[in-house]
Amino acid sequence: MAEMYIRVAEEENEEPMEIPSEDDGTVLLSTVAAQFPGACGLRYRSPVSQCMRGVRLVDGILHAPENGWGNLVYVVNYPKGTKMDEIDASSATKIKRGDQKTSDLIVLGLPWKTSEQDLKDYFSTFGEVIMVQVKRDLKTGNSKGFGFVRFTEWESQGKVMSQRHMIDGRWCDCKLPNSKQGPDEPMRSRKVFVGRCTEDMTADELRQFFMQYGEVTDVFIPKPFRAFAFVTFADDQVAASLCGEDLIIKGISVHISNAEPKHNNTRQMMERAGRFGNGIWLKPKHIISSVLFQSSFMETL
Repeated sequence: MAEMYIRVAEEENEEPMEIPSEDDGTVLLSTVAAQFPGACGLRYRSPVSQCMRGVRLVDGILHAPENGWGNLVYVVNYPKGTKMDEIDASSATKIKRGDQKTSDLIVLGLPWKTSEQDLKDYFSTFGEVIMVQVKRDLKTGNSKGFGFVRFTEWESQGKVMSQRHMIDGRWCDCKLPNSKQGPDEPMRSRKVFVGRCTEDMTADELRQFFMQYGEVTDVFIPKPFRAFAFVTFADDQVAASLCGEDLIIKGISVHISNAEPKHNNTRQMMERAGRFGNGIWLKPKHIISSVLFQSSFMETL
């Protein structure tokens, strides 16, 4: 069944937005409220009497007029006493955000079974979606547990970022790349710490391995060898998605974590740098040397 839309606006003389209806022809009030926060109903002007008529609302479900939704423009109802304030605030927001462009949002925590069509169907309730992508392993084709979505309207993007999302039975988060970061954070956020490296791992091998997840801009292996390396990606969200993972490189399990600033806990750094290979610990002097090296290295970032 082809998806149907009704035209909704805050005022009769404004350009309407198309809102999707359900399979039975009804419209959920929550769908309207997702685009018009605070909405409590709809009304329309009767083609016969030219009077405004209310749309029947039962248990959060809006029912079409007797002759169907048609091509009418339905006007949003707001709670009495707050309508003008909300409309003024909304208008001010539109003016302020009118020139702002949307960005790709990363969707974190996706279930493995979620497809791109599932993502599009879910996020279309917030506004027009122009791009969805589920990141997958190049070899296996399995989902990596995160993806990206982009909207046409800036307001849709803001609404999605303001809440958590239940997708295929799992809570997911949508974030804007580089949001809430200081001026020196973006470079650090693209860098990951690769612990438990072995001495036979070369920079080229690490680069080739991590390129399956995204573009790699730099690989750094300290000399003399300290059982760890730093890998920098072009996209900070790729780096974020790998943090906390244990990956197999040349038959060895390596642990990926964020490249922490120098003020982070020294014990954690010792734990990260101290183990390599299959459960073998470095000698204490090597652990301390590794930690001191990372600390001094982070001071230069």
